[in-house]
Amino acid sequence: MPNPAAELPPRLPSAAASARRTGFAQPVTAVRKPVIWAVGISKLGELYRDIVPDYAAQAEVQIIDKGYEAVIDALARLPAGSVDGIVAAGSNGAFLRERLALPVVLVKVTGFDVMHALARARRALSSPSPLPPSSPLPPSSPLPPSSPASAVSPASRIALVSYARPAPEFERFKSAFHLDISQHAYFDRHDAEDLVHRLRDEGIEVIVGPGLVSELAERAGLTGVFLYSQDSVRAAFDTALEVARFGRIEAQRRERLDTVLRHLHEGVAAVDLNGRIEAINASMAGMLGVSVADALGRPLDVIAPALDIARTLESASAELEAIVSMAGKTWVINRIPLLDQGTLTGALLTCQDSQSFARVDRSLRSRHRPRHLVARYRLDDLIGDSDAMTQVRALARRYAQTDSTVLVHGESGTGKELLAQGIHNASRRRDYPFVAINCAAFPETLLESELFGYEDGAFSGARRGGKAGLFETAHNGTIFLDEIGEMPMPLQTRLLRVLQEREVLRLGATEPVPCDVRVIAATHRDLRQRVAAGGFREDLYYRLNILRMVLPSLRERMDDLPRLTPLFLERALARAGARMSVEALQASLLPLLATYHWPGNVRELENLLERIAVVCADVVDAREISRARLVEIAPELGAMPHALGTRMPPDVSKTNSERQTGARDSRPAGLTDAGTDATPSAPLTGRARRAAEELARIHATLAACGGDRGAACEALGISRSTLWRKLRDTAGD
Repeated sequence: MPNPAAELPPRLPSAAASARRTGFAQPVTAVRKPVIWAVGISKLGELYRDIVPDYAAQAEVQIIDKGYEAVIDALARLPAGSVDGIVAAGSNGAFLRERLALPVVLVKVTGFDVMHALARARRALSSPSPLPPSSPLPPSSPLPPSSPASAVSPASRIALVSYARPAPEFERFKSAFHLDISQHAYFDRHDAEDLVHRLRDEGIEVIVGPGLVSELAERAGLTGVFLYSQDSVRAAFDTALEVARFGRIEAQRRERLDTVLRHLHEGVAAVDLNGRIEAINASMAGMLGVSVADALGRPLDVIAPALDIARTLESASAELEAIVSMAGKTWVINRIPLLDQGTLTGALLTCQDSQSFARVDRSLRSRHRPRHLVARYRLDDLIGDSDAMTQVRALARRYAQTDSTVLVHGESGTGKELLAQGIHNASRRRDYPFVAINCAAFPETLLESELFGYEDGAFSGARRGGKAGLFETAHNGTIFLDEIGEMPMPLQTRLLRVLQEREVLRLGATEPVPCDVRVIAATHRDLRQRVAAGGFREDLYYRLNILRMVLPSLRERMDDLPRLTPLFLERALARAGARMSVEALQASLLPLLATYHWPGNVRELENLLERIAVVCADVVDAREISRARLVEIAPELGAMPHALGTRMPPDVSKTNSERQTGARDSRPAGLTDAGTDATPSAPLTGRARRAAEELARIHATLAACGGDRGAACEALGISRSTLWRKLRDTAGD
């Protein structure tokens, strides 16, 4: 008889947190042995006790001397995942199998079990005392066939009772051996009690059946023969261990998958055929504004109608990269049907904020930016304290705060790319690429592929897989188009579209690529003249000429010469390994430098000082280098500045202050940016041009000598009275 007061087994350690709390299966401790509950009352429990020690090394088998609701209540008090499987028999096992999600393995009766039990029942009839239920059947006592001559067959006093339905195999066995043994079935405890009493009233003396039936028979004064054998129970245990092993493998696989889902920033949810959420990760729950626990089991279309998973469940077709607006944001949605052996079982939904794509794109471009796409110079690297350079730096900082296109005018060597790099580094795009290209350095076809890129097979010799153009490479950064005035007319049309639409169409492509790029263009040409001559598109000119800057030539800021000279000299002497004093060499050079017209501007100055430093690297005392020696090394310093009258184009000649603020020119009266007459359209000739050239040379020399007229006279090779007279005559004019 079962002990009603039997205690439950001790509380098992939790292998996982409740799935109801998280929505996902929890980690399974890999070192824990499977836990099997052997559920049985009385005789089945006694059979369990004989077998359980043999499985101690493979599993933790706990015998539960309870049945039905008591087992379910006991499981409810344990953490989820504490028990891996249950072994039970008869109506008890069927009851648990219908109500538990755990695998329940039933102890199945074999034909040998039936024959063995019937033989024991036959012996019990012929024995003066009831045969113990566990007594084995002697090998020499086969089951005798019923004798038709006997008035009352012994077999007719034996009944076989099984759960749910009579065994058809036994019916065939009875027919083959002419056995007069009745077979009956029961469905629950009450049904079993009624059956036992009815069989007793019919003259049945021995009842063969499961533990419940055999116990009820003994209570009714009959002989009960337990039907199950050790072999049947062992087979059930073996099956339960195999089921537990596969369950462990599946749980570990699910745990790994759930761990991946939990750590995905992308929202993921799985729904069944009715659109109810079966699994959801925290990212998706956050996007929907619900908790994981609240979302499980609810229809997805109720929580987020905009996601519309019903179409995927109806058509069983995937819908990728759909754009959905929800909760004030734009989302990229993937709807994927879930198929099991070709049968639709549900759908998977992934959801990602569109802004995350932009962040990833920026991060990738930033991390994989080549070294040559980095701007090295800043606005402070534009050396010079003159009013012109001070205005340039101030205006550049103001322009750096916007994303508008900048058009830079300036002669060759004035530092247009340095200015562009400085604007880039002062802008919000500083962490992204700076791409520079000289539009005059490439043939038209090559320039087009470099700027806009091409697709695979766009032309003969195209790189396999295609190539991104410089506009795509500069995404989120700045592209510097030097010598924009030399760009071929067909490419000007494509450039205009990039500036207007902010998208690039590769050669051979049909789909444009969005491109967020700031354009800084530079030229030494008069673009208005190019437009009038038909060499430059007028609409492109106005599209480029939004923010305008003019870099002054070195002639226009000779006041900066004393600061630029020692800087370049120090670098050049260090590279040449020279030991002479920078200050001494500068003192000898400045008078000569101040009389030169510098058509190559700052670049020419740097290169000329490099030449002098290399040639004079072995000289220790700079005072040993005569003026004649310097002119010999740099003959241009001794030539008359006949080219001083070369003017900037009318579109370039006005300074930034004149263009932006209308400030008055601070240079000597009658001179423009290039030292010519104030009327740019009427170049000077003859005596007037020579006078202007000489006056410009005098003022440049005075500026280079810091206003020291004695040093200026020495540099110019004239007397003080001549210098005074020339300045006086100019003032009188």
